[in-house]
Amino acid sequence: MAATIPLLLDTDIGSDIDDAVCLAYLLRQPRCELLGITTVTANTIQRAALAGVMCELAGKRVPIHAGATLPLIGPGQREVHHYEAIRKRPHRTDFPPATAVEFLRKTIRSRPGEITLLAIGPMTNVALLFATDPEFPSLLKELVLMCGAFRYGKDRSPPVREYNAMTDPLATTMVFRARPPRLTAIGLDVTKQCQLPADECRRRFAKAGGPLEFVAEMAEIWFRHRRDITFHDPLAAAVVFEPDLCECEEGEVNVEFADAARAGLTTWNAGVASQPHRIAVSVRPARVFENYFAVVGG
Repeated sequence: MAATIPLLLDTDIGSDIDDAVCLAYLLRQPRCELLGITTVTANTIQRAALAGVMCELAGKRVPIHAGATLPLIGPGQREVHHYEAIRKRPHRTDFPPATAVEFLRKTIRSRPGEITLLAIGPMTNVALLFATDPEFPSLLKELVLMCGAFRYGKDRSPPVREYNAMTDPLATTMVFRARPPRLTAIGLDVTKQCQLPADECRRRFAKAGGPLEFVAEMAEIWFRHRRDITFHDPLAAAVVFEPDLCECEEGEVNVEFADAARAGLTTWNAGVASQPHRIAVSVRPARVFENYFAVVGG
């Protein structure tokens, strides 16, 4: 078996269902050494509680820390919709507020050059981490993001802003200006190709059991307004362990910040000499789902 990968997860679990689907994968992935979970935006204590329930159901003891509740600049988020799933069941509520960045700092410092940071929510925590010390990006092994949209339409220009990028566009700008040894962004234009209808999700999550049994409960809240689940965040996680699920291209991501109407819009330039970023440009959806359910069951 290939070596395990030390990983930190930064997430806004509780808003869209794919964060929980992603965490279930990481908890079942035998090659994942999950060093900790940090939560970002809105009620980060509630988000931490959701992550805690999932870790408990998976039989894993994982450090969980609540992070920034407000964006640096931007619309931020308001509700943690899926907290409804645990309101009436026992769960932790004693997470100290705003400890995420310090936890990330200490953990990364303790293992320089070893850790992959997977960020699947708005970039606020990561930007604050990098702002505390310009050396921090260089101490990572890799930064993997579910963030941005890069190749929409025939002219390859994205007409839409991806949610994580636009929720805190200043943080997004700061993160893409950082220079870790490797920065890989899995964008909306690629993740949207990985969708499963609601009934198939219900069937396969129930069969998998464990943390996905709880995710299935959360998903019913999601299905009140959606007919499927897009595996945005699970794809970003899977690529950490199976890089050939996506074809990637090197170049540079630019983030719009000055124009409020376009803040958080990401554009791609493959023609730069430095090529500080990698983006996914294609995906094999069938292989993504094969890998996901081989890991989690179902």
